[in-house]
Amino acid sequence: MQQIDHVLPWSACGTQRTLRLFRFGSGPRKAYIQASLHADELPGMRVAVELKRRLGELEAQGRLSGVIELVPLANPIGIGQMFQATHQGRFEFNSGKNFNRDFPPLTEALVARLEGQLGSDGAANVATIRRAMAAALAELPAARSELDGLRRVLLQSACDADLVLDLHCDFESVMLLYALPQNWPSLRSLAARLGAEAVLLAEDAGGDAFDEACAVPWLRLREYFPEAEIPLACVATTVELRGMADTGREQCQASAEQILGYLADQGLISGDWPEAPSQCCVATPFAGAQYAYAEHPGVVSYLQPLGAWVSAGDPLFEVIDPLSDRHSVVRASIDGILYARERLRFAQPGLWLAKVAGTTPIRHGRLLTD
Repeated sequence: MQQIDHVLPWSACGTQRTLRLFRFGSGPRKAYIQASLHADELPGMRVAVELKRRLGELEAQGRLSGVIELVPLANPIGIGQMFQATHQGRFEFNSGKNFNRDFPPLTEALVARLEGQLGSDGAANVATIRRAMAAALAELPAARSELDGLRRVLLQSACDADLVLDLHCDFESVMLLYALPQNWPSLRSLAARLGAEAVLLAEDAGGDAFDEACAVPWLRLREYFPEAEIPLACVATTVELRGMADTGREQCQASAEQILGYLADQGLISGDWPEAPSQCCVATPFAGAQYAYAEHPGVVSYLQPLGAWVSAGDPLFEVIDPLSDRHSVVRASIDGILYARERLRFAQPGLWLAKVAGTTPIRHGRLLTD
């Protein structure tokens, strides 16, 4: 195992923040796994603890057939953002920006670099494109903030990976994945192993989140250079490891083993592993998800459990104003699975309270909220 430390720029005088990466194994293929980019989403960090331990064992046994890089704490800025004993790990205090948005888009810079460089040899093209990605990132202007520097280091670490797993969680949630539709066939066994109850697919969810920053350039380069053989050489996904409170040891150990089984499916780990389950949830368009909001302030009572299948018209939650006694029931507008709920139990303007995954697109434009 190698330990690699990256010092972030623009730390306050007399202080220093470091992003730590662990590298296991060797070989021509690479998987990159990071956890808790939203620093208050701790299930991924707990799973990464188990992955680190197990990868060390597998490396000692000579069972790693490729490189596996692990960043157990992908956000050294947000991990220390506490306000009155409450962790605030989603948005940077300094700028108010979401830690998982606005990663540098690479496509335009890559197109300029790759004109006349690509041909009919897919493997050679992949190597050429990855060199161009590394060069484009290295030549960006100097980071203007600590957050800017963090985004670059993370993307530089992942840009040469065949497989990228970004471990997150929702407030209260079933196990689910976000991915590009083109990557779904390669990710089906991961969803099956994890027992995912929902998979949400979008080619451009908006916001330049980390997984799309890794995977989308390959799609765009195929469009710009249709005459060249360009494989989709980076399969990337955001894995939502249930809800924020789901850090139980046995549950996280099981998730780590399921991820290792998927890495074995991809040829990165040798030896005998259980077969991936044949049954898997149906992937649905991210644009088909209903975000349910309250009509007025008040205390919230959920009327459906997580993972429930609901039909249009079924009640999702009720809201009661304790002063005026105003009462409302918010219902599902589509058929689908209730895959996430807000952890707060007081309705506020603009705050979604429940999400339902449906099969027919109902939203347009930017799909990700902040």
